[in-house]
Amino acid sequence: MSQPQPVPAGHPAIVPHLVVRGAAEAIEFYIKAFGAVEVARMTMPDGQGVMHAEIRIGSARLFLCDETPVMERWVSPKSLNGTTIALNLWTDNADQVFARAVKAGARVVLPLADMFWGDRYGRLTDPFGHEWAIAQHVRDVSAQEMARSAKATPPAP
Repeated sequence: MSQPQPVPAGHPAIVPHLVVRGAAEAIEFYIKAFGAVEVARMTMPDGQGVMHAEIRIGSARLFLCDETPVMERWVSPKSLNGTTIALNLWTDNADQVFARAVKAGARVVLPLADMFWGDRYGRLTDPFGHEWAIAQHVRDVSAQEMARSAKATPPAP
């Protein structure tokens, strides 16, 4: 038998692990909103909630679990009343993905628009409190042009 690899086949070295209140519902939302594919799911020993799940969106992997604040101190953005990260989702059709996510229940934080750095870009908060940046690269911008444009552009909310 061969020695197992330190990083499982098909996985990058870093995989975001989302803690949510309602992991099963979040998986369904990510399937509807972003075309996610469920790869694996393990329920809690008592059958109530998701202990660990894995989904794939394009070539990216995400782990998910239900919050367990008492036992492991893993809490969701809903318990924190906010989040400290945003997930950036590159796509070849930002308008379609953005609209599909809003229809599935995401709230618009920053409307989708062509940005000075060359991306079509907008931000959403999913129903579970995680923030998503939807991006499509639409034009190459030189460092000089980007610096000039950044000075002339008001900061995003």
